[in-house]
Amino acid sequence: MKALPSAKAKRNVPLHLMLLPAVILVLIYNYIPMLGVVMAFQRYIPGRGLFGSPFTGLDNFKYVFGLSGFTSAVRNTVFIAFIKMVTGIVVPVTFALLLNEVRAKKTKKIIQTMIYLPFFLSWVILAGILRDILSPSTGIVNKFLMLFTDESVYFLANAGIFPWVIIITHIWKEFGYATIIYLATLTTIDPALYEAAMIDGAGRLSQTWHVTIPGIAPIVILLSVLSLGQILNAGFDQVFNLYNFSVYSTGDILDTFIYRISLDNLQFAIGTAVGLFRSVVSFVFVVASYWLADKLTDYRVF
Repeated sequence: MKALPSAKAKRNVPLHLMLLPAVILVLIYNYIPMLGVVMAFQRYIPGRGLFGSPFTGLDNFKYVFGLSGFTSAVRNTVFIAFIKMVTGIVVPVTFALLLNEVRAKKTKKIIQTMIYLPFFLSWVILAGILRDILSPSTGIVNKFLMLFTDESVYFLANAGIFPWVIIITHIWKEFGYATIIYLATLTTIDPALYEAAMIDGAGRLSQTWHVTIPGIAPIVILLSVLSLGQILNAGFDQVFNLYNFSVYSTGDILDTFIYRISLDNLQFAIGTAVGLFRSVVSFVFVVASYWLADKLTDYRVF
C-alpha cells in the first residue's frame, strides 16, 4: 500500500531537523553577510553603518579599476589559477595511469598514502615547512644547489620564481587527492575491453591509449569544465602564508589584494567593490562551466 504524503512527510521530519543546524549556519555565515555588498556602492563610514553611509554609485569601482595594483592582481590571479587548473588535471591523470600499472598491491598502497598525506595538512603548517626547506641559508634545497653554484636562491623573495613556487607546491599538496578519484574511475573500466585489446595484439601502451584514456575521458572532461568556476581562485591560504612585499608584482592575487585593502588599510568599501567584482566574474564562469558540463558530459545539478 502506497504511503500517504502526510505520513511520508512525518517520517522525514527527523531528517529535516538534522539539517536545521546546518541550514541556520549557512544563513548566518553565508546569506546574511551578503547584505554587506551594499558597501561597494557607498562611502562607508563605520560609525554610521550600512544604512547611514552616503551612496556614491559606481565611484568605488572606478577607483579600483584605476589602481595599478588591481590590474597586476587580476593578471596574477588568472595566470596562477589557470596553471593550477591545467596541472591539476594533467599531473593526477598521468600519475593515476602510472600507478595503475603497479601490480604489487602493498607498494601501490604505500605510494597512495604518501601522495595523499599532504592533502590533510593546512597551508599554515606547510608554509612553515616550505620556509625552512627553501631558506636561502639553511634550506635543504639551497644546500643542494650550492654544490653546483656559489649563490643561493631566495625562492620566496624572487618575483620571477615565486609564482612557480606557488604552483609546484600546490601540485604537491593537492594531486594525491585527485589521483585517488582517477584511480577509482579506472576501476570502472570493463576488463573485457583489455582482454579484447590483448587478443588484437595490443601492448600495454596501446591498451592505455585506446582503452584506459577513453575510459576516463568523461570524468576528466567533467572535472576540467567544472574547474572553470575557480578561474579567479588562486588560493588565498597558500599565497597569504608564503608571499611578502618583494613579490607583490607577481604573487599578489585578488584575494590578498582584497585582504590588504579591507583589513590592513581599513578601506572596507573599496575591498567590498573588489570582492563583488570577483564574485560576479566567478558566477559567470560557474554558470558557463555547468552549461558546458551539461553539453559535453550530460552532467546536471538537478
